Amino acid sequence: MRNPLSDKIVDVKPSGIRKFFDIVSEMPDAISLGVGEPDFDTPWHIRDEGIYSLEKGKTFYTSNAGLKELRCEISNYIMRKQGIKYDPINEILVTVGGSEAIDIALRCMVNPGDEVIIPQPCYVSYEPCAVMADAVPVIINLKHENEFRLTAEELEAAITDKTKILILAFPNNPTGAIMEKKDLEAIAEVVLKHDLYVISDEIYSELSYNEAHVSIATLPGMKERTIMINGFSKAYAMTGWRLGYACGPELIMKQMTKLHQFAIMCAPTTSQYAAVEALKHGDGDVAEMREAYNQRRRFLMYQFREMGLECFEPYGAFYVFPCIKEFGMTSEDFAMRFLEEEKVAVVPGTAFGDCGEGFLRISYAYSIDDLKVALGRMKRFIARLREENSK
Repeated sequence: MRNPLSDKIVDVKPSGIRKFFDIVSEMPDAISLGVGEPDFDTPWHIRDEGIYSLEKGKTFYTSNAGLKELRCEISNYIMRKQGIKYDPINEILVTVGGSEAIDIALRCMVNPGDEVIIPQPCYVSYEPCAVMADAVPVIINLKHENEFRLTAEELEAAITDKTKILILAFPNNPTGAIMEKKDLEAIAEVVLKHDLYVISDEIYSELSYNEAHVSIATLPGMKERTIMINGFSKAYAMTGWRLGYACGPELIMKQMTKLHQFAIMCAPTTSQYAAVEALKHGDGDVAEMREAYNQRRRFLMYQFREMGLECFEPYGAFYVFPCIKEFGMTSEDFAMRFLEEEKVAVVPGTAFGDCGEGFLRISYAYSIDDLKVALGRMKRFIARLREENSK
């Protein structure tokens, strides 16, 4: 019998995140600090709107691009937050989470052999999505000493005559790093110089603690060459509703909508009605959750200082990325021992790229009570490792 599988998909590595959670799910008294999912329930007024849509029998397909009312609210939201206007009819597409938007943007924009620059550590889907689109991923290893921000010099050094797209993902998963306006201005200058396009994944835009998030699309000349991707999962605690969106030039969005039409048809109808309510009346919920995350972020940073564990201060998302190089262990070995000995699951930094070696991703999208218990166990584990290393 001939091989039924595509060589391309077989060569794609599975996500490095899942292994630890398959183990922890069957481990009594274990605490997981690894999943990037809010511990808040979707706010009641948003759930009510979804329930109401079901009660009224609004269970049919929407238009391929999404409910017009939702696209108008997305346009209003971006104008309110970023000061740029997207045409809700021609420049906005509602997708099944931000993940679908990333996938179809790449498939619609690259030809075989085009290079896609991917700064790492980063979310696990960018590189496989680029490969599946027949692009060539070009990795930039971001540096701890730069707070894992992308510099113009690093970008310039990675560009060749085959480079077409830069993927930006800030606030960043897994590091919590941000890019301030001055950082983005330097990047935009290089992008314009080399006639590149940007896929800007801004799913954590509402979870920025130091100052308001700035999109690279707001900079002069960049709206025309940026696909802005966002969604409802993180800001509104709507992970299971599976809803995101992409905004960009009509020329690109038309093709993305066509691919979405063939692959998906439309995003979930119930989720779309709920999302309208989220955008209209959810700012207070977002602010409340952001403040809770910020308190947890400060608690973790205080605990790391108490432990003497090196970690730059992240100002976005809900992750910290502490350095564990002092222990002379790989990130995976550290995470596995920590799970086995203290029943706490964290994610090895290498799940997000090779340059994540020597780091761990710890999510603080968990209750403060769980964080206190888990950090107590971590303090005990680190003390034990230091004692072993001193012998």
